[in-house]
Amino acid sequence: MKNIRNFCIIAHIDHGKSTLADRLLDSTGSVTDREKQEQLLDNMDLERERGITIKSHAIQMNYIHNGEPYILNLIDTPGHVDFSYEVSRSIAACEGALLVVDAAQSIQAQTISNLYLALENDLEIIPVLNKVDLPSANPEEVTDDIVDLLGCNPEDVIPASAKTGIGITEILTAIIERIPPPKGNPDEPLQALIFDSVYNPFRGVETYFRVLNGEITKGQNIKFMATGKTYFADEVGTLNLKQTPKKVVKTGDVGYLITGIKEAKEVKVGDTITDAKTPTTNMIEGFEDVKPMVFAGIYPVDTEDYEDLRSSMEKLQLNDASLVFQPESSAALGFGFRCGFLGMLHLEIIQERLEREFDMTVITTVPNVSYHAYTIKDKQTPILVNNPSDLPDPSGMDRVEEPYIKATIITKSDFVGPVMSLCIEKRGQITNQTYLTPERVELSFDMPLAEIVFDFYDRLKTVSKGYASFDYSPIGMRASHLVKVDVLLNANVVDALSALLHRDNAYDIGKKMCEKLKELIPRQQFDIPIQAAIGAKIIARETVKALRKDVTAKCYGGDISRKRKLLEKQKKGKKRMRQVGNVEIPQEAFMAVLKLND
Repeated sequence: MKNIRNFCIIAHIDHGKSTLADRLLDSTGSVTDREKQEQLLDNMDLERERGITIKSHAIQMNYIHNGEPYILNLIDTPGHVDFSYEVSRSIAACEGALLVVDAAQSIQAQTISNLYLALENDLEIIPVLNKVDLPSANPEEVTDDIVDLLGCNPEDVIPASAKTGIGITEILTAIIERIPPPKGNPDEPLQALIFDSVYNPFRGVETYFRVLNGEITKGQNIKFMATGKTYFADEVGTLNLKQTPKKVVKTGDVGYLITGIKEAKEVKVGDTITDAKTPTTNMIEGFEDVKPMVFAGIYPVDTEDYEDLRSSMEKLQLNDASLVFQPESSAALGFGFRCGFLGMLHLEIIQERLEREFDMTVITTVPNVSYHAYTIKDKQTPILVNNPSDLPDPSGMDRVEEPYIKATIITKSDFVGPVMSLCIEKRGQITNQTYLTPERVELSFDMPLAEIVFDFYDRLKTVSKGYASFDYSPIGMRASHLVKVDVLLNANVVDALSALLHRDNAYDIGKKMCEKLKELIPRQQFDIPIQAAIGAKIIARETVKALRKDVTAKCYGGDISRKRKLLEKQKKGKKRMRQVGNVEIPQEAFMAVLKLND
């Protein structure tokens, strides 16, 4: 056990985690030349296309240091703020972390956020200064930043370049010398922590675990403590590039388990695996439950696919424990699910994965956040408002509270003005401004979560020419002046397009929604009025003009009354058509409401 090292790589997006993992695998001989490729651990098509890591990936490497063989378990983690739950789970399975900082970009918001996650779990931090070979690199200055942040010595920071392979041997030596071996007692009853799982259509659920005490052997009867169910361990092994079956996985090691579980609900990430005959008495403190930030409805395009969508979502939830969902129904869209996501990128990725991995074509409603409403009768008990339609009658309502976040933005000092005005426009209040260096500023804001759901991240990148990094954490609920804006099509309310907005923004957003829908809704044989309303008061209107047939084309000359008669007849027909006609809303219209500023 003293020769096992468990560590993860944490960093901001694009600071070179996946490339560094590739180099570590190369230099330990864990991959053959034939298997080599860029971003080797990112095995999802989406990850390769976008160049981001979405899932944590665990892999085992063997390395000989000073003549002794060592087992290194590496977990590569995502860098985007929307996947921070993946990072927290990886950290729980490790004793140490490589903190990778880009020598050209210096410390970013997510670097600090991930560092705090690691320090809370008492991990040994090894700072790595990556990309030192770039012409724009600034190693001395960035090393000083890291020293200030961590309070370490400048010589503890390892200069490296994952692309060219500089400093890789030093990193491996530091992992072995600085990271402590796992603690645990091989003679105690089995106690293992589930930190991830994945659904394999041929073999059922594959569970990834880390053994804290005892050992797990092939053919053992095991028990999952949260669900209380017992299983037979068909296969256990370690996670090399391909899974390697073993007879036994010992204390301190990371491995996988296949028990032939078919039901996705039976495996909970953060659960404890123990022996069925001599179970351990204390459960491992699991992960805190994930707090979704953004909610949206996901509906099948064809109502008959509802059950298929349910099983697809359950399988996806295995692979992405931060997805939460519950069934709901809508007058416009039928049966579907109300899903909670960690952010807009997370929502986009889930939708894309449902289409690619499960062939499910889905409709996503306008994302929103959860509010608390209080009535005049009961001012203490909050009513949870997930959907604008859940909002109680305004006449009997005392107040509505919305979730607030503490946003941390790190940017260049040239862009402080534009970033501040963007945040103030989004109802943010500045709480702190710190100059990390003369060039870089950290800004802290208290902001309503609803304001950052839509296009905040994109606009932040635009106003700062890509030089701002952003991280957020929830700080509770605060009272706010909110109104429900309905969209009416042909005088019928479309519940999927309703939104809860702040009173000051309601008119502008209602007007923009109507204009956007006017472009996207196809023309019919009759006029379609599109209206935005607060209660009974219409605040904006656009009309999609009718396609009309030229009924007077066959009248040459003659009396005007002949033409008028034909036009009147057409008018009556249009009126009748409008009463019975229903308007189909294309999927683009739901998505376009999110991108109102484009």
